[in-house]
Amino acid sequence: MVEPLLDVRDLKKYFPAGRFLLGRVRSWVKAVDEISFTIHRGETLGLVGESGCGKTTTCKLILAAEKATAGAIVFEGRDIVGRNGKDLMDYRRQVQVVFQDPYSSLSPRLRVGDIIGEPITAHEKMSRAAVRSRVGELLELVGLRPDMARLFPHEFSGGQRQRIAIARALSTHARLIVLDEPVSALDVSIRAHIIGLLEDIQQRLDVSYLFVGHDLAAVAHISHRIAVMYLGKIAEVADSMELCHKPLHPYTKALFAASLPSHPDEEREKIVLTGEVPSALNPPSGCHFHPRCPVAMPHCSEKVPEPVEFAPGHTVACHLYSG
Repeated sequence: MVEPLLDVRDLKKYFPAGRFLLGRVRSWVKAVDEISFTIHRGETLGLVGESGCGKTTTCKLILAAEKATAGAIVFEGRDIVGRNGKDLMDYRRQVQVVFQDPYSSLSPRLRVGDIIGEPITAHEKMSRAAVRSRVGELLELVGLRPDMARLFPHEFSGGQRQRIAIARALSTHARLIVLDEPVSALDVSIRAHIIGLLEDIQQRLDVSYLFVGHDLAAVAHISHRIAVMYLGKIAEVADSMELCHKPLHPYTKALFAASLPSHPDEEREKIVLTGEVPSALNPPSGCHFHPRCPVAMPHCSEKVPEPVEFAPGHTVACHLYSG
């Protein structure tokens, strides 16, 4: 069996929420609560869910921008949780990020050549001429001219800025790129171009993506597999097309029912979720989704559902399928 590029195992991230007078933590916000998933070489894993479900915290943990409370993040066979110094520096070179907002993610004071070249000089010993040459190659790779390296970010459109951000992420020969809603701030007409560019780069460089987003159509289009998160836990993971056509978890069904159809004549099951997303500070007992679930059973409020492999590669954490 081929070893995955990234193997996340039972990952947790709890934040303290208030303390007693003696300093003892009063309660915890369970932003990420024992999640597991894998990403293979050259694969895109989509990560979807409502705001506050833990997607951003998951990204920060993968990027080593936050320290995990528990669990493992195994990259190319090595657990990076708890590592520091050279090991952590090497990991960060191979795992890069493209942020949501192309207008705030690029420094307005630096020329594009410096923005892309800065990570190269930080991680590799190269001459200035070699760095300039590498920057020119990266700009061409993302569909921009090499001479644009002398310009500042404000001289580019939003779509062009996101291309620059992609070039910066690729500058260190990254093996995994975290795409934190990379097209949500762009015009609809530009989104397809950026997604097409990402797919082309993946085919050419065999890079892997963790694609986080709200737009289910965009996530489903680019992803090989999709993981659905709800309140810090993963509810379902499956092949992209299978999840779109045969979602199993009631929450996944509700997400797709609420999304825009691919065709005006497409008929969708109408699912209306009651109530608001509960707080991660005080999540419901048992299955976190049971207060809003239209098919909840009595024991759903008592027991946390374990992930069950319903079909090869299709895992769901729901008592409806636990036998």
